Amino acid sequence: TNPFDAVGEFKGEYHCIASDLRTATGQSSGPLEVERGWDIFADDQLALMDHLGIDKFMVMGFCIGGPFIWNLLKRAPNRIIAAVLAQPVGWRPEMRDPKYPGTFWKGWGATLVAKRPEISIQTTDQFVANMFESNPDFVFSVTRDFVRSCQTPVLIMPDDIPAHPYAVAMECAMLAPNAEVSVFPWKEPKERIPLAVRQVRSFMRAHRPAAARA
Repeated sequence: TNPFDAVGEFKGEYHCIASDLRTATGQSSGPLEVERGWDIFADDQLALMDHLGIDKFMVMGFCIGGPFIWNLLKRAPNRIIAAVLAQPVGWRPEMRDPKYPGTFWKGWGATLVAKRPEISIQTTDQFVANMFESNPDFVFSVTRDFVRSCQTPVLIMPDDIPAHPYAVAMECAMLAPNAEVSVFPWKEPKERIPLAVRQVRSFMRAHRPAAARA
């Protein structure tokens, strides 16, 4: 469902790894820790890299991958070389309206409960509420002060739909001291997507360690 296939685009040049989230309908599973929503994903993502014996790496994420990445940058700043945040999610005050078209994870709980009946729909509702509604602001997983202090190079690819607010993406770009911004709009018309992919490739090559370029 992403605008382009990141693995397909970059697998010829990089070892591409995608995590199978415990909250998805794939093969992975794990407890739904209601109070640690953002951190359970960081736990899993870092544990996967530990299991594979990979110390330092670059990250790219679409949509909810934005707050996932910010949390990883907070948790493991010395391991992440550079990051690409494509069409990242962010907070808008109107999201408090349940009819708002940018409401996150609508219907997700029922799908997970159907696969894992030991989890109740009440638990999934509380999980989502704690992640997106209990203390909603900015990019959900970190504060503006953290983004302002983050030294990792980041490339931000803004979007402008209800769930992916342009204003929040650009605020991140203005705050982060080593941020770059892609061409915008980059998803439409479709002919612009290859240009955006070339920009991602240039950004990643620029920040790849010299030993890995040889």
